[in-house]
Parts: sequence; C-alpha cells; structure tokens
Amino acid sequence: MSHRAKKRFGQHFLRDARVIDRILHAFAPQPTDSVCEIGPGEGALTRALLGRVARLHAVELDRDLVTLLQRALPPDQVTIHSADALTFDFSTLVASGEKLRLIGNLPYNISTPLLFHLIEQLGVVQDMLFMLQKEVVDRLVATPGGKDYGRLSVMIQWRLGVSRCFDVAPGAFSPPPKVHSSVVRLTPHAQPPIAVRDPTRFGQLVRAAFAQRRKTLRNTLRGLIDAEQMLAAGIDPQRRAETLTLEEFGRLARLGTDG
Repeated sequence: MSHRAKKRFGQHFLRDARVIDRILHAFAPQPTDSVCEIGPGEGALTRALLGRVARLHAVELDRDLVTLLQRALPPDQVTIHSADALTFDFSTLVASGEKLRLIGNLPYNISTPLLFHLIEQLGVVQDMLFMLQKEVVDRLVATPGGKDYGRLSVMIQWRLGVSRCFDVAPGAFSPPPKVHSSVVRLTPHAQPPIAVRDPTRFGQLVRAAFAQRRKTLRNTLRGLIDAEQMLAAGIDPQRRAETLTLEEFGRLARLGTDG
C-alpha cells in the first residue's frame, strides 16, 4: 500500500523492517493484550501486530488512509477508527476494569498535546510505546538543571515512568524527516512519586514556573505563591524552575492547600 504523505498531518511513514522488529521486541505483545495503534499510516507496524494480540485497534485521522487500511487489512483482526487521537476516548476500546496498551509512530506536530491528552486517560492504560521526535524524548527523560528539563518533563514524570529504548535515523522513514527519532516506553506509576491532592493547581503552578524560564520563581509564581511561603518550604525564591526536582514542585503545590 502506497500513499502520498501529507504535510498537514505531519506524515512520515516507517518503512525499515529492522526498526519495526526492534519496536515489536521492545513492545513484546502478548496474545491476551488489547492494543491500540495511534497513527497507523500505511500499516507497516499494524501488519506486524496482526494475529499477535487479542484485540487490535488503530486510530487514524487521514480518511484516505482509513479507506486504504480498511481495504488492505482483515476486519476480523483489526478495527480501524476514523478519528482524531487528540480527542479520541480510548476508554471506549476496553471493557470496565480492562487495560489498553498503546503503540505508534506519533505525528511529531501533535506529539506534546497528544501526550497530555493521554495523561487524562491513564485509568485505562497499561503502558505506551511511542516513536517520537528525539528532541521530545530528550525532554521526557530530562533531569533538573538541564536545558531540556521543563513543563513536559515534570508533568510526564509525575504520572509516568519514562524509559528511552533506542534512537532511529531519518532514513527509516518515507519521506525522511529532518530530525532524528527515538522510541520511548511510558508506564503509569503504580504509586505516584509525589502526592498531589489538587492536580489542577499542580499543573497551573508548573506551567507558570516554566512560562518564562529565565526569570526566578519569585517572579514567575507571583500571585500563586509568595516568597515567604517558598522560604518556609525550604525553597529559595531566587531559583529558576529548571532547577527544581519533582518533589520540590510537589512541595510548592501543597503550599496553601491541605496537601
């Protein structure tokens, strides 16, 4: 199956069989798994998954590809959903109490908002294995003090364990992207590393702290937390957000709340 890649969808189709094999090895699908592939594209990875899992779903936005996939793939083995993954309710794919495994070569132009959308649906997620732009994965695994450490690092690491699997060169795709890619595993924490009683406040605080990276916490968090409160929590208000650990962000979020 061949399809002309569309720039507006950020399409770069995985063609390298060796990379597909490595992805399958890292994902390790089991016969009892319920799996959903996000952005199946031309179906290279989809075909590799056929017959290996109990239920296989695929969510694809491009209607032309949906038509091609429905014609090319056996409907008794895979269900193609013509939908936008950014708004899709993944809980509809599993029965109550069941978990879903997610996999995919995510469109790089929507990867960050898609990750935040998936965070809201972790109740039905067992784990996720995604191909992302290497720069995004660098941010996902970043630790405090580096230029890659930011809002995405904190919000993802709060909810998920993150592990880089391997990097992928542009030549594995058609057309080749201008950037390198990485495969990353994301697994919901059985027990979150920090206690957050008000997720909305936590998200608001992290967003504000990193909104102006060069400014100190005294300035970026003005109106949310005052300098005296920060000092009482053992955090210097002259520090910048990029120096704070996940635990320290949790401490700040608890200021003025019950927990």
